[in-house]
Amino acid sequence: MLKSSQLKANPSLYIFLPILYEVWADAVLTPREVKIVEDVIDGQHWISEAERKFLFEHLDPSHPPTPDEFKNWLSEIRNANERLGKTKASLIDLGIQLAQKKGAHLSNETLLTIQKELSSVESALGLIPGEAMFHFFPERRKTITQEFSTHSAFDVDRLAQLLDGDQAAIIRRVKTVISDPAFAYIETDNLTEYREKVLTWCKLLAEQGFGATAYPKEFGGEGDMAKYFAIMETLSYHELSMVVKFGVQFGLFGMSVYFLGTEKHHKLYLKDIGTLGLPGCFAMTETGHGSNVRGIETTATYQAATRSFVINTPNELAKKEYIGNAARHGRMATTFAKLIIDGKDYGVSAFLVPLRDTTGNTLPGITIEDCGRKMGLNGVDNGKIHYNNVTIPYDNMLDRFAQVTQDGKFASPIASDNRRFFTMLGTLVGGRIGIPRSGNAASKAGLTIAIRYGDKRPQFGPEGAPEVPILNYRTHQRRLMPLLANAYALHFSLQYLTRRFVDRSEADAQEIEALAAGLKSFATWNTTATLQECREACGGKGYLSENRIDKLKNDSDIYTTFEGDNTVLMQLVAKSRLTEFRQEFSSMNLFGMLGFVADQASTSITELNPFTTRNTDLEHLLDFEFYTNAFEYRERDILISAAKRLKRLISDGMDSFDAFNVSQHHLIQVGFAHVERIILEQFILQINRTADIGCKTVLTKLCQLFALSQLEKNRAWYLESGYMEPVKTKAIRKLVNQLCWEIRQEAVPLVDAFRIPEVCLSAPIARR
Repeated sequence: MLKSSQLKANPSLYIFLPILYEVWADAVLTPREVKIVEDVIDGQHWISEAERKFLFEHLDPSHPPTPDEFKNWLSEIRNANERLGKTKASLIDLGIQLAQKKGAHLSNETLLTIQKELSSVESALGLIPGEAMFHFFPERRKTITQEFSTHSAFDVDRLAQLLDGDQAAIIRRVKTVISDPAFAYIETDNLTEYREKVLTWCKLLAEQGFGATAYPKEFGGEGDMAKYFAIMETLSYHELSMVVKFGVQFGLFGMSVYFLGTEKHHKLYLKDIGTLGLPGCFAMTETGHGSNVRGIETTATYQAATRSFVINTPNELAKKEYIGNAARHGRMATTFAKLIIDGKDYGVSAFLVPLRDTTGNTLPGITIEDCGRKMGLNGVDNGKIHYNNVTIPYDNMLDRFAQVTQDGKFASPIASDNRRFFTMLGTLVGGRIGIPRSGNAASKAGLTIAIRYGDKRPQFGPEGAPEVPILNYRTHQRRLMPLLANAYALHFSLQYLTRRFVDRSEADAQEIEALAAGLKSFATWNTTATLQECREACGGKGYLSENRIDKLKNDSDIYTTFEGDNTVLMQLVAKSRLTEFRQEFSSMNLFGMLGFVADQASTSITELNPFTTRNTDLEHLLDFEFYTNAFEYRERDILISAAKRLKRLISDGMDSFDAFNVSQHHLIQVGFAHVERIILEQFILQINRTADIGCKTVLTKLCQLFALSQLEKNRAWYLESGYMEPVKTKAIRKLVNQLCWEIRQEAVPLVDAFRIPEVCLSAPIARR
């Protein structure tokens, strides 16, 4: 084309070269594009018939330009227009400049006519006006996306210190220990080898005194429960099989002896448990009864003649199943069984039942099956235990809350069966603190890998310009930044839960149990969602085992079931929130709701007005008071609605069990609303306590993102309830996007503040 006599005779034809280049740019010339350009050419009366034919020949889909011809067109356009100053020049601007440089002499009148007649050609071809300019001159393109990069406006070390709080010393020590070569990861498909390595690691941890930390000093510990939870969370940066086995031995087994036993049990067992001299199990769950502990069928029958108990598994469904440490290493099990005295059932108590001798052989009457391979945590030897009339001594009953007297009678310091049962289980709520803290640590590890990778993994970009890190893409930020905010929010709320548990009294025990149930559920569900998103955000690299997300994902998946199924636990939260209505349910009146209803009415006057429901001012949407009011309103409204619904169903003659069953989904929402409010409150309180301006600023952004993300997630409810109008929920969505964009700049420093040892991350894609 460029050597054609037509172009030499009439350089004005060069006006069409940028257009021709663009329509051929995707290598496929469609009939629609041909028609658009032909119509444009037909409309130019200054073109002769021969010239028109010449141009049409270059619009023939059956005769495309050769690759060399196409490159020559581009070179000609670039060379002729290299000094064109307009960065948003149109195809016509480029063509006119090119034609003039080639010697075309066009009057101003003609130029105006051409520009007017061809002004719509870009939009007709589906091009963004001015975008074509960058196809020819990509070096002139400057994009926000391309230039956005990591920086930190806060001191990472100070934020790390804030996160560690008063447990900083033990956290540093644990990180040093698990960074030792003795803790190098093992890659093996051999279950026996894997389990023995995990046992070895736990022994090394016990040698450091970590296992006994929560036990009293006289039994080798420090009497420091908060430190124990900090240890367990920090260990979770390493290998979760190790963490779970550690938790089973020193937490579930050891704490059951400590909390359910008395001094005689403490003296006999705690020191050996804390050093792993006595490996043990926590045998509560049965094949036929998981969450429903009161329904277990294993029996402990008292034998007055020998002052002993006979532990028995009456049927296959009564086997203790999924018991950690049982398949290979456990020598004793805290076994939950129904106490039977003279044929009468006195409810569930706990008993210490020997399983193996010191050489590892199972004892008479004990049958143990290996659960085998699992989805994850294959370093933990889970097993099934069957008791065939196993006799244990009288002193093996953990008798803090229930005893059998010298004359063979049942006795308890707690008269009520219900209260005694829940008091006993309430002392073991520590597992619902350790598991979510471990899960959140796994989330932090996954986020560290995914965010570091996203910051340095280039993919796509402006045409002709360098590729852009995937973390600069808004959708990628949308995937990870809210989850990063969740990790921080949960960190502070789980610290709060730990403090409440450590400082608990009998008066607030039930409240703390419900709080632990709710935060455990929210946190572990969040862990599962976070690690799945991190895997996907890393593409194929996230699927490679070497980058460890698969291990974190598979090993933590069971956390939504450990220590109680999350859905069941959320119902426990809801029932706890409805406690003050229990009397009203039984008496079939609504008087107990009046205070709440009055409060709700007052709130409606102040918050459900047109100005508030439509308010999209940035100051308002970023205000902590707005979040607090919205979260509190939702919790209060859902609670009252659930109470009214239950009252109505029962009033209509439905059994209370059926009423709760019908309302289960509603009750779950009560639980979520309560937990979300608690998490928000604790995040805000932490920000208010933070003195460092840099840390305070970045935590404020994270808190805003957490709150707005939850509001966005629940926008349907807020719209249905009239608390917000569509214009407000749209503004919230827009602001979430903006906060993700802003936090992206500090995302890498924010995950660096977790201070996860590099040897624990062990992901090539996350290496600094």
